[in-house]
This record gives sequence, structure tokens and C-alpha cells, in this order.
Amino acid sequence: MNKIKLIFRITVKIIKILFLLLERALKILPKYLNKAVEKIENKLRFSISFKITVTYVFTFVIIFFFITLGIIGSFNYYMQNGRKDNYIVVLLGILAVWNIMGLIIIIIIGSKASKKFLSPVYTMADTVKKISIDDLDKRLDIKGSKNELKDLAKTFNDMMDRIQSSIEKQNQFVSDASHELRTPISVIQGYANMLDRWGKDDKDVLEESIDAIKSESKNMKDLIEKLLFLARGDKNTQKVEKENFMMNELIDKIVKETKLIDDVHKIENEHNDEFSINADKKLIKEAIRIFIDNSIKYTGEGESIKIDSYKRENEAIITIADNGTGISKEDLPHIFDRFYRADKSRTKSSGGTGLGLSISKWIIDKHNGKIHVWSEINIGTIVKITLPI
Repeated sequence: MNKIKLIFRITVKIIKILFLLLERALKILPKYLNKAVEKIENKLRFSISFKITVTYVFTFVIIFFFITLGIIGSFNYYMQNGRKDNYIVVLLGILAVWNIMGLIIIIIIGSKASKKFLSPVYTMADTVKKISIDDLDKRLDIKGSKNELKDLAKTFNDMMDRIQSSIEKQNQFVSDASHELRTPISVIQGYANMLDRWGKDDKDVLEESIDAIKSESKNMKDLIEKLLFLARGDKNTQKVEKENFMMNELIDKIVKETKLIDDVHKIENEHNDEFSINADKKLIKEAIRIFIDNSIKYTGEGESIKIDSYKRENEAIITIADNGTGISKEDLPHIFDRFYRADKSRTKSSGGTGLGLSISKWIIDKHNGKIHVWSEINIGTIVKITLPI
């Protein structure tokens, strides 16, 4: 009985010593391991699962080492001082005690390691909870080594950038549309009041008011149609019905129609190559007409507007050139922005909405084409549309 007590006391002392050694090791080793890991992580990419696996393996190796020492020491002492006839029972008891201790230590260390590795997840969750429609500026910030969470954070931040940009554009679009619609509504309301006061007795006021109301109603209808077109385009519900047609025939038709509606400019067509193209004929015609209409608005009477078409390898090239007022270098990068006007007063007087060029660009983009614009003040503007054949 005394020998068993003595073995128990010695085992307890060995356990205490091993715990002290383990505690020292856990305090000293991380300092050296962290430096080594940081250097390696700068060059290598470790996943979270890899880190957890390494942590558990490393912990198991250390604990297994100390457990082995403890078992060997305890059993050796027993064999030298105890009764050897029941050594199997004692050995099993020693193994059970040390294995239970090792399991407890592994659970404790594993729990702490898991919390450390998963702490960025909790940080991400807290940040996501704070994001709302009124506060879209927050982004995930995961510091430390590169792993799956870095990729997730970057993907999430990129998605939030796109969402925020889309919402800002929608808000700006609604604001601009409201402003544009307010103008014709105010004009119509003003002339309606004139009709109510003097229209019954004054024929001139009556005719002026009716003409103004008709004009503003037409402008409003044009604006609403363009807004609806762009809205359908944003939702990808605007139909693009491609077909094979002769581009030279379309250009001929556009030139003839332009000459019919515009008798104050010289409409010229020097080049019109014969070739077919697969595209939405109606939309392509609308895009070209928008550029021609802009040339008509900003080119002086008697000046020339040239409309040409070429085939270059697998591309169709349409150019619209004028010697009008031109576009400044500051305005040129923004001409395709919605509601943008280089000269607000002049554009309003000519009935522009600031949406035409946006629609043209959308149409050409949908056909995988490109638009290049060259312009100089008081010299003129050249628009080059390139479409795949």
C-alpha cells in the first residue's frame, strides 16, 4: 500500500514538472515560431485548414513527447520498486491517466487556436451587420497572413463597391430625371395659367400657349422614351434583334432622310462601301442618327456634314464629321455621361435631353463596337463608330 502511495506521489511530481516544462515551452516557443511563420507567410500562402492542422499536429507531438517521458518514468520506477506480478494493470492505469491529461491539454490548446484563427470571421460578421442602405462605406479589413478569408474579404469588398456605385448612379439618375421632367411640366403649367387668364380673349396668347404646350409635351415624351430605353438597358430587358443587312443601303437611307429634314447644311457622302453586317438594324440606325442630329445642332448654316461608311477587314467603320462649334478637352471625356451637357443653355434651347449620346454608346457597346471622338473648339468634330462584321 505504501509503495502505491509512493508511486502516486512520484507520478504527481512528474506531472507537475512536465506541466511546468510544457508551460515554459508554450511561452517560449511562440516567440520563435511567430517570427519563423511570419517570414514563411510572406513568401507562402497558407490556408486556414493547413494552419489548424499544423497547430494540432505540433501540439500533439509535444504532448506525446511529454506523455511518453511520463509513462516511461512512472513505469520504470514501478518496475524497480513495485510488485511485478500486476504490472499490466499498473501500466494500463498509467496510460489512462496520461492519455486523459493529454486529451485535456489538446482540447484546451485546440480551442484557443481555433478561436484565434476564426477571430477574423467574427470581425467580418460584425462589420457586415453594420452595413445598411444608408451606410455603404464600410468594408471588410482582414489583417494578417493571406488565406481564404482574405479572398472572401476582397470579393465581398469588390461586390460592395459595385453595389454602392450602382446605387449612387441610380440615385443620380432619378435626381437628374426628376429635374429634367420638372422643366417641361413647369412650362406647361405656366402657359396653362396664361390660357386661363388671357387665352379666351387674346388670340395671340392662345396660339402661343398651345404651340408651347405642344412643344414641351413633345420634349417630355422624348425624354420619357429615352429614360425608359436606358432603364430597360440597365435591366438587360431592351431587345437587341440582330439580322443580316447591307450597311451601304442603311447609310443611303440615312443620308436621304437627313437631306429631307435638314436643308440648311450640306449633307455629303463620299464613301459608302458595299458590305453586309449582322446587327440590330433599327438600333444601329438610331445610334447613327443621334450623332448626326448633334452635328446638325452645333454646325452653322451652310456648313458641311459628312457621313461615310467603310469596310476594313472584319470591321465596319462609320464616320460622321462636321466643322461645327466643337467640344472642349474638358467636356470630351464626359459626353457619354447621362444628362451631361457641354453647353447647358444652348442644348436646352435646341431641345436636347443629355441622354442621346448615352443611348448611342449603349447600342454600340451591345454590338461589341467602339466609339472614338475627336474634336476641337471652332474647328469641328469627327465621330468614328467601329462595329464587328
